[in-house]
Amino acid sequence: MSVTFGASAVSPTRRRDFRLLLAGAAAGQLGAQVTLVALPLVAVLELEASAFQVGLLTAAETAAFLLIGLPAGALTDRMRKRPLMIRADLVRAVAMASVPAAALAHVLTMAQLYAVALVTGVATVFFDVAHQSYLPQILHRDQLMAGNGALETVRSTAQVTGPGLGGGLVQLVGAHLAVLVDAVGYTLSALFLWRIEQPEEEPEAPVVGGSLRKDIGEGIRFVTGHPLLRVIALTTGLANLCAAVLMATQTVYLVRVVGLRPGALGLVLAASAVGGLLGALCAGRLAARLGQARIILLSVIATGPFAVLWPLSGHGGLGAAVFATGSAAVSFGAVVYNIAQVSFRQGLCPPRLLGRMNATLRFLMWGTLPLGALLGGALAESFGPRTALAWCAAGFFAVPLPLLFSPLRRMRDLPGPDEPLASTPETPREDTTPDGDEEPAPAPSR
Repeated sequence: MSVTFGASAVSPTRRRDFRLLLAGAAAGQLGAQVTLVALPLVAVLELEASAFQVGLLTAAETAAFLLIGLPAGALTDRMRKRPLMIRADLVRAVAMASVPAAALAHVLTMAQLYAVALVTGVATVFFDVAHQSYLPQILHRDQLMAGNGALETVRSTAQVTGPGLGGGLVQLVGAHLAVLVDAVGYTLSALFLWRIEQPEEEPEAPVVGGSLRKDIGEGIRFVTGHPLLRVIALTTGLANLCAAVLMATQTVYLVRVVGLRPGALGLVLAASAVGGLLGALCAGRLAARLGQARIILLSVIATGPFAVLWPLSGHGGLGAAVFATGSAAVSFGAVVYNIAQVSFRQGLCPPRLLGRMNATLRFLMWGTLPLGALLGGALAESFGPRTALAWCAAGFFAVPLPLLFSPLRRMRDLPGPDEPLASTPETPREDTTPDGDEEPAPAPSR
């Protein structure tokens, strides 16, 4: 049976444990979005970093997905997810708190920023893999789209409010002290996760004689053996490569080319995130009306070309508005795409493989982030940040190509875990999934 999304399913927000998960996500994401503005500004304004050094800092933040992404998935499948997320939050909180501490002691260096970025990146790998693997334990499969939509709404709301708050704090108290908000956010996230009461399923014991290498191989075979997961990995990896070029160059571009002060820079990034918030609010309705498969394809085809507005933006307020418009449109498509494909992955994969499946995909999709950040930093250093953004925009035109040459191009809805690709119809089927209860049991093994 194809996955359909009707209005009959009980909202996951009626579950206390899911509300706590949302609250933790809100706290952690708000702090992270403040740091998205503040940490590069620590490098640019307080340590006078070059464009390449800022790109290297962005690469350090995401290098863990490439370096330890695969073993992290196998290890996560062997551990309970909630305690792992709590530990990861606390590690990130301590690492971030070290930045203002070192700055106040006048010993802060770029080397420490790189180290903080690497440590938080490693903790984030484990947190994100565990988080995506944990959600199906507290929600039914037919609630995953709504649950991921709620989480994306929280994330997008943080993207709207966090950069503006971060830019204001940088102007008010300095970039290094603004980073402290991130440490507080991760601490609150850990507290909310600690309060979740639903017992967690014990992970399956490792097979006698099995090895971490074999576990990793099983996750890789699951992903590469499914044609839709393969194309999702390729598409998202290419999109993230382009996005990393943007991440590595936008602060330098907006400060040194557009001429924005920290407060205005934060407002531009906040305005850009409005598109992501709208995408989170619309994703479920769009998937129900157009089909989950179609919305994956249309979201990137319709919004990717707006990336050309980045290098076309000029100096001053008008240039900032043009830049923000391009980012808002691309963010809208990215969030709609992510909600649809993550919900599909979670419903497709057996619980025992969720960690490895998510980690394998994160390795393939997020492993391009450090490469893109280094590329963006090198292009900006050699040819200027506007040229780097022009190459980034050109890359977004190539993002839909893997989808256009895949079976997904002919599909309306995505198949369920036991349904072959050929059985997915072009017209919507009646939703025969039973209504959820207010307090559903953990999702059964599938």
